[in-house]
Amino acid sequence: MSLTDALLQHAVTLRFDHLGAEAVAASKVFLMDSLAVGISGSGTQVPLTAAVRASAASYGSGNAARAWVTGEPLPAASAAMVNGWQIHCQEFDCVHMPAVVHPMAVIASALIAAAEDKANRGLGVVDGRTLISALNVAVDVATLLGISGRAPMRFFRPAMCGALGATAGIAHLYAADQATVRNALGLTYSHLSGTMQAHVEGSPTLALQIALNSRAALSCWELARNGFPAPQDMLEGPFGYLPLIEGQFDTGPSLQKLHGAESQMLSVSHKVFPTGGAAHAAQDMLMELRAAHGLTLDNVAGIELLAPPLVHRLVGRPYAADMQTSYARLCLPFLLGTVLLDGKVGLSAYAPGKLADPRLAAFAPAVQLLPNDCSDPNALVPQSMRVTLRDGRVLHNHRDAAIGSPQRPLCREQQLEKFHHCLDHAAREFDVQHRSTLISHIDHLEDIADVRTLVDLLIVEAP
Repeated sequence: MSLTDALLQHAVTLRFDHLGAEAVAASKVFLMDSLAVGISGSGTQVPLTAAVRASAASYGSGNAARAWVTGEPLPAASAAMVNGWQIHCQEFDCVHMPAVVHPMAVIASALIAAAEDKANRGLGVVDGRTLISALNVAVDVATLLGISGRAPMRFFRPAMCGALGATAGIAHLYAADQATVRNALGLTYSHLSGTMQAHVEGSPTLALQIALNSRAALSCWELARNGFPAPQDMLEGPFGYLPLIEGQFDTGPSLQKLHGAESQMLSVSHKVFPTGGAAHAAQDMLMELRAAHGLTLDNVAGIELLAPPLVHRLVGRPYAADMQTSYARLCLPFLLGTVLLDGKVGLSAYAPGKLADPRLAAFAPAVQLLPNDCSDPNALVPQSMRVTLRDGRVLHNHRDAAIGSPQRPLCREQQLEKFHHCLDHAAREFDVQHRSTLISHIDHLEDIADVRTLVDLLIVEAP
């Protein structure tokens, strides 16, 4: 069976009752994480959110779905665009490391907008169990496509794989037949966008590519639902996603995982820091050394990080005096300098005064990124660190798995710490009771009769 046929079958046959308890629990954990990050993306620390919202509003009015936090009613595709941007604009949303895909940014924003839209148009209410199964369909499709890739990324995989996954998830919400799912995927493939040029430049357009693909998933689903025909071999055809976008691919491992009913939700990692995921292991190692040895900008002479080639591509950019926040999140010298200065990189690390701090600029040349023996073009670990102190001592650290990964997962306390940190940065204040109710709804998502009640809790009325 081709991967295309296997994924189509998976999309139409998976049910909540097929999911193991661990997959259901992980679905709720990473939905809570994604909603919290999306809430924080509304805040003033992301000034471009206003531009995205204004642009979405200009595309037309409607009341199919809502923007998170502020609650503006919008057409479903526009709501997905705004909320997708808010999830990914701070590089704080979860990631599937083997696939190099942020699986929930496009998916959560698109599926929740679709669920609101479906109910508001009288086409059927989406309950929590259906949302959980749809999230699993979507994450499986997005990440199994990602792990099939065998070449260095040229196109922005989180946006493209996310859109294809989201489309399959939306079709699942509607209990679509296999022919309709195929058409929907073919139309979405024809609408995909996003290259790595924005990443190379450290441009905020990177997150916008998530937003545009969130919108595309809703738009293309509507075309498919209304019977518009589409390319049928959109994944493995001569000009399909895998040969054209990935270039080199191997579907064997993905087919094995589907055959073994391996939920890819169990392979998703938390982003512990609002930075590129490729820099997580390095920040974690340096935080540990800083705590143990009292490291500062003044007593560290140099840092060498030995890492796979993808780490070099993603965060190996030089410090720039006039860099934007989107560049700084992917700049290893800035991030490691911030760890030494503040102890951790949080959402407040990118204030203008921080970006222009002369101490960080002076320290940046002390950070070197060197190749290790790993040649896998999609690997982010292992990583090793050597820290040379001014007194001549050399400290070492190593990571085979990044913090927040399935091998080193966050405990509940750490998950809630991140949740509250995100809500502290929202455009409107979430009080203690509001936060508690939202957490409870997510914890009991399978018991919710209408997903719209969850969206109600993502919104705070204007004071």
